[in-house]
Amino acid sequence: MCLAIPGEIVEIMPDRPLAKVDVTGVRRAVNIGLLDGEGLAAGDWVLIHVGFAMSKIDEAEAKATLTLLEGIGAAYDDEIDALRESGID
Repeated sequence: MCLAIPGEIVEIMPDRPLAKVDVTGVRRAVNIGLLDGEGLAAGDWVLIHVGFAMSKIDEAEAKATLTLLEGIGAAYDDEIDALRESGID
């Protein structure tokens, strides 16, 4: 299973196919070379997998995906907490 995480482009590097992207408050460099010709700009949202922007998405899709990912994380945390409370190792 592959997981792609939405991030918002903050800045496009002028001399190489990289962008500074904000992913839930953390900024990182992401390779945007696979989306050459998409006309990416600051404020655009992309799906990121292993450091590469795989596709351009709209803000509504990005926010829905982030909400889903946060829900999965919360469900996982709840399950681990329940297992700890049950005494099962």
